[in-house]
Amino acid sequence: QVQLVESGGGLVQAGGSLRLSCVASGRTFSSYSMAWFRQAPGKERERVAAISRSGGVTYYADSAKGRFTISRDDAKNTVYLQMNSLKPEDSAIYYCAARQNTVVFGTYDYWGQGTQVTVFL
Repeated sequence: QVQLVESGGGLVQAGGSLRLSCVASGRTFSSYSMAWFRQAPGKERERVAAISRSGGVTYYADSAKGRFTISRDDAKNTVYLQMNSLKPEDSAIYYCAARQNTVVFGTYDYWGQGTQVTVFL
């Protein structure tokens, strides 16, 4: 089992940047594919980005392509989401998630508590 703790959210002006971090407990972080999801009020949860456990495969939602970058540091048990050129529509609670599978698609079994991102004009 793995526990996930996100950080790095906050209030930022449109066009700005934020870097989210997610630290995982346990010694088997490298066996997990990781993803960032987000959910805005009244909207469905959206998978924003994902990275395979090897780091060799990444996925981005169309809304994130060209602006967001997911990365992982297995030595630090941490996955990051660098978000640039932020827009008000990026405002949401961002969740880190993990699944013990090399494939980034499918059900994620472990979730963090979320971190709020608010982008204002």
